[in-house]
Amino acid sequence: MAAARAVVVLVGLAEAQDGLGSYLERRGYDVRIAGEVWEADTILSAERADVAVVDLETGDGAGLDLLRRRAGESGALFIAVGAPGNLLDRILALELGAADAVARPIDRRELAARVGGLVARGRHHQPELLVLETSTVDLRAAIVMHRTGEEDMLSAGQVALLRLFTANPHVVLSRDDIIAAAPAETSEAFDRSIDSRIVRLRRKLGTESIVTVRGAGYRFDPP
Repeated sequence: MAAARAVVVLVGLAEAQDGLGSYLERRGYDVRIAGEVWEADTILSAERADVAVVDLETGDGAGLDLLRRRAGESGALFIAVGAPGNLLDRILALELGAADAVARPIDRRELAARVGGLVARGRHHQPELLVLETSTVDLRAAIVMHRTGEEDMLSAGQVALLRLFTANPHVVLSRDDIIAAAPAETSEAFDRSIDSRIVRLRRKLGTESIVTVRGAGYRFDPP
């Protein structure tokens, strides 16, 4: 059975209405948006949330108050978002039990990486990130994030190939091994199609880490 999607609650963030929520959803998270802290209390009480991202720049200090009441208890791990020049608020948030703190402006990719790290910590497993020469792959979200800032989506077959290689680093896998463990997405799963799939995958990732072993198959050598 597939693992349950992680729930991320965005609390009081104007950025949530400006694409941040949909950005996190594209990475495989179930996102809940709470415009006010009282809405966050309702969400956090009603369902199991993994991470809550809280705006500290509420004029009434409601973000810090939420941390006082809920951070450290069994439940969501908190990321506090503060003003760029207000280090003291972020330190206070950490002292109140926030697991992480960031300053504005929010970089979506950085925040997504921090969310992924906390989800992994809370669920006691490693994040499914693969760092290559010029890109980082989020296997769970099936996204390739290039150093240039561009992103590409991976097909289900490409994710299956990468999972097979990462589970067997430095091991030569024959074409039969690959066909058995990561079948093609079409009926054309004959021997030579594996070569084409590997070429396309290398090109999309911008990597030379998947090495051709002449006459034997392919080997993944993590960079």
